[in-house]
Amino acid sequence: MQATLSKRINELLVLAVLERGPAHGYQIALSVEERTEGAFSFQHGTLYPILHRLETDGHVRGKWGGEGRRRKTYELTDDGRAELAAGAAQLERQFRVLLELFAGTHAA
Repeated sequence: MQATLSKRINELLVLAVLERGPAHGYQIALSVEERTEGAFSFQHGTLYPILHRLETDGHVRGKWGGEGRRRKTYELTDDGRAELAAGAAQLERQFRVLLELFAGTHAA
């Protein structure tokens, strides 16, 4: 379950960043770290497989651009917006249950 939950959270972090507008991979990684005050960050080889999976699933769209050194910029699709909303609601429910469970451990 942990690997699945981590994977899901990472995907939703990327989608949440792209909800604010298109960005390339490095910008996404920086934004996640900044917006979560360092609570979440991406290791070097973690982000791009996530972006490729999200692109394959139709949640983001990538476009190559730039002069000289080309970069791929990603943007959220309508399917990605729906996935973000559904995923965020699901995580909220799961974390609420966990927090309620943990709150009971201090009452002894």
